[in-house]
Amino acid sequence: MILETGILEVVMLLCFAAAWPVSILKSIRARTSKGKSLGFMLILIIGYLFGIANKFAIDSVNYVVVFYVINIILVSTDVALWFRNHRLDQIMEEKAKCM
Repeated sequence: MILETGILEVVMLLCFAAAWPVSILKSIRARTSKGKSLGFMLILIIGYLFGIANKFAIDSVNYVVVFYVINIILVSTDVALWFRNHRLDQIMEEKAKCM
């Protein structure tokens, strides 16, 4: 029996998506951008966008696109938190220089 490739792709995307809520929570609690790679997260978003583009270019657009979008939203949330935390890091560095 041949398993539909869409199912395997969804399982892969769900595995990636499972890690992001933990990463987002860590970003919220840590209030620092240290230890996070903005470049890495942006590369992931680009990869997900190419996955969606593949659906439009080669495959028929189907339900799998929803899982790509979920992953993009999760990673984008962590990117937004990175920018917030980076600003907080800069504020803390300025306070440390004043002391």
